[in-house]
Amino acid sequence: MNLKELKEIIDIVIAREAIEELELERSGVRLRIKRSSNHAVAHAAAPAAVATSAPPPPVPAAAEIEEELFYIKSPIVGTFYQAPSPNVEPFVSVGDFVEKGSVICIIEAMKLMNEIESEVAGEIVSILVDNGQPVEYGEKLFAIRPR
Repeated sequence: MNLKELKEIIDIVIAREAIEELELERSGVRLRIKRSSNHAVAHAAAPAAVATSAPPPPVPAAAEIEEELFYIKSPIVGTFYQAPSPNVEPFVSVGDFVEKGSVICIIEAMKLMNEIESEVAGEIVSILVDNGQPVEYGEKLFAIRPR
């Protein structure tokens, strides 16, 4: 298994939210990927017994809910902050209504504070990351019900 194949497998797991855990062995390399709360963790280990697990079937109710929500995704890699400083109220909370262009969080990258603005007007349904948590490019930050 070369680096390109490994990267393709990880990209597939990241793209499919229904896959929670995957384990496979090829050419003496065992790969186990377990996903928890929107983060994929990959572990490569020494040769072991072949074990594969099928992904769980998708839940139809979740797919229906996702269709009506808009997700604001991180445009950069950095650290997510809900407020401009520790002793100040967060920019937004669940249940708040935001306008397009409203600042909803900050992502710190290389000591620069980048204000992230809402791409749509609507109600904040869910904040998908914790304050101070590292985020990746393209990671979902907020679920918004557009109005």
